[in-house]
Amino acid sequence: MRPLQQEIIDNFHVKPKIDPETEAREIIDFMKTYVKHNTFIKSFVLGISGGQDSTLLGKMAQMAVDELNQESDGGYEFHALRLPYGKQNDEQDALDALDFISPTHQATIDIRPSVDESVKSLAAAGYELSDFVEGNEKARERMKAQYAVAAARQGIVLGTDHPAEAITGFYTKYGDGASDLVPLFGLNKRQGKMIMEYLGAPENLLSKVPTADLEDDKPLISDEEALGVSYKAIDDFLEGREISDADYETITKWYKKTQHKRDLPYHRHNLPKYDTE
Repeated sequence: MRPLQQEIIDNFHVKPKIDPETEAREIIDFMKTYVKHNTFIKSFVLGISGGQDSTLLGKMAQMAVDELNQESDGGYEFHALRLPYGKQNDEQDALDALDFISPTHQATIDIRPSVDESVKSLAAAGYELSDFVEGNEKARERMKAQYAVAAARQGIVLGTDHPAEAITGFYTKYGDGASDLVPLFGLNKRQGKMIMEYLGAPENLLSKVPTADLEDDKPLISDEEALGVSYKAIDDFLEGREISDADYETITKWYKKTQHKRDLPYHRHNLPKYDTE
């Protein structure tokens, strides 16, 4: 195994193989333990898109809430939020995910008015946003809404960040990359799907092609097309398997390019030692 590959695996705590039942139990217990040691928390908040990651985490969040209520005087809630930009292209998947999760509360918050006003105000100030950058506006508006709900319901925001996305920085900084807890950290895409299967997720959600769906010019463009590498290759990389030189170069290039997303804000005392030669 190449040195950088091992370093990344160690940093992201990815196991070469998992037992879905054991892993699900550990994740649920992790969320419960955090709540029990932070008594101000009465709810979890998560945006549900209908994709693998939010469906998986949403299901386990509700399971954690159910167990917390059974083990206490109750009062714990999970708020599952649909956050479309107007009409969601794959709305049925989000509805199917909500049926599978069966959350304590569910709500739909249309982010389009807020995003459009933000884009309009920036344009008036002389800052025209590309379609790609406007996509980041959508991701940040979604996270803003989740934090508002969390503040209103004594809650914390759950994040779906996991190594198969973190390694390429395939998320919006302070958008879907912002959260209070990231219970899926340590899992790759393949392992997340294994846990979904164990939990009994419907087949259409298990087989769904991952997409961020942030760009109007490229609706439902797949993650793999945007990244130029398959999740199979990324998962193999994270499990310590051999992959092609081309895939290795693509993955490590994304990793190095997006390091700033994984770092805390820099100050004078933690700036990296840059090579000046």
